[in-house]
Order: sequence, then structure tokens, then C-alpha cells
Amino acid sequence: MRLGLDVAQHHLSWEEILARVRYAEETGFDGAWVFDHFQSLYGDPGGPCLEGWTLLAALAAATERIRLGTLVTGMTHRHPSVLATEAVTVDHVSNGRLELAVGAAWNDTEHQQLGIEFPIVAERAERLEEGIEVLRALMTKDHVTYEGKYYGLANATYQPRPVQRPHPPIWIGASGERLMLPVVARQADVWHTFGTVEELRKRARLLDAMIGDAGRPPSAVVRATDLSISEEWDDVRRRADGFREAGFTYLVVEWPTEGKGRLEEFVEKVMPDLEAA
Repeated sequence: MRLGLDVAQHHLSWEEILARVRYAEETGFDGAWVFDHFQSLYGDPGGPCLEGWTLLAALAAATERIRLGTLVTGMTHRHPSVLATEAVTVDHVSNGRLELAVGAAWNDTEHQQLGIEFPIVAERAERLEEGIEVLRALMTKDHVTYEGKYYGLANATYQPRPVQRPHPPIWIGASGERLMLPVVARQADVWHTFGTVEELRKRARLLDAMIGDAGRPPSAVVRATDLSISEEWDDVRRRADGFREAGFTYLVVEWPTEGKGRLEEFVEKVMPDLEAA
């Protein structure tokens, strides 16, 4: 089982974010995750919230081993060609430690306030798939021409290539069964979702069938979900075991509201068993 840590950058200074990521690196977490929003999602929305991709670049330069990503980047936030250049840059600064996680975006209020178009969900799903195709093409090919419904490239080349070949792992954050899981089946290297063990087991079976319809083996898509550590340790272990039995092999540990002391207990009492599973 691989474990990542959700750093939760709401209302945090750069110094605190860096300290959390370095703690994750020192204690053996596989990855550290920030989000891709432009205002705090909890508490005072006017509080500080550092931007995700410039933050990843800074964290990449200040760490050595831990993998880094946003969970997840809204495809509506930037043209995918711009996102591709940012992703390649972070992959180089980190020497190949980027996880490229994207989604269809959901925060309509944030879009409206910042003047970013927020289409209906069906269009956002289509934009997500087109955007991934643009990302993959621009990270792997020269002189790319792409004519999609929403995005286009005209004889486009971006250098350098990513450190990770052919490109950093593409994560898709998605739960919607009708519109989003088919995109995951066709495009994802890693699928991130959340819910109860039973919900995830049902969703995973549905995704397996869709992956087969897309001509890929189910094993081609790694499964990831979130793990709260605010409950009794036996309950945390039981839920983690349930996720593993449902085929989920990457758990993103949420920074606990109880503070760092609770996380330190997890690292000491629970983490070794989960990593060995």
C-alpha cells in the first residue's frame, strides 16, 4: 500500500506548508498533495491560499524524494497546453517526482468570482478528456496539431520532454458513473475517488467493465482514495483494509483536524502495517 499525505494548504503560510511536506518526506510517505484552488475551501474564504502549481515548483526544489501533486487540477482553470508546460517544468525541478492529477472542476462560485467559465457537467467531462489528450500529445510529440471541440493545437512543440517517460502518471479524480468513469476508463493511469468501502467496491466493479470496453486491462488503472485518521485506530485499520480488499492500493491520508500529534501517532502505530500490506 502506498500512502500520500494531504497537506491541506488552507490558511497556511509557505513555511508551514513546507514543514508539513518535509515531515511527510522524512517519515516515509510516498507523496504529498496540495489542491488547485484559488481561495480557501474551509473557514474564512478570504484567508490565505497559495496557488497550487507555483507551490509545487517551490516544494519540488525544497525536497528530494517525495512525489508531489495537486489533488486535483481543474481542467477549466487553465488551457491544457499551459498546464502541460507547467507540469513538465515541475517534473524537471523535482527530477521526475510529479503526479499529474486532473479533474473536471466543481467549484462554480470560485469560477464565477474569478471570471472563469464554468460549463455544465457534460461539457466539463468532454473538456477533461480533450484536455488530457492535449496534455499527453504536447508532452510526448513535436509539431502537434489537435482539433477538438474545445481545445486546439497548431503545429505545437514544447521542450523539454518530461523526465518521466512517456509522461508523469495521469491521475483523474472522478466519481460520476455516467459521464466521468468512462473518461477514467479511457484515459487514466490512476483513478482517485472517495466514499465508503461499499460505494468504492461497487464503483470499481463498474469501472473494470468500462476499462475492458475501452480495450485495456483493469490492472492498467491504479486505484486511490482518501483515508481519515480521526477515528479510533482499529477503525482506521479496518477501513484501510476494506479499501485494499476493494483493489485500492494508494491511500491519501488527510491532515487531521486534531493536529500534527495525531499524525505522529498514525506514523508510529498504523503506517508501518499499512505500508506492508
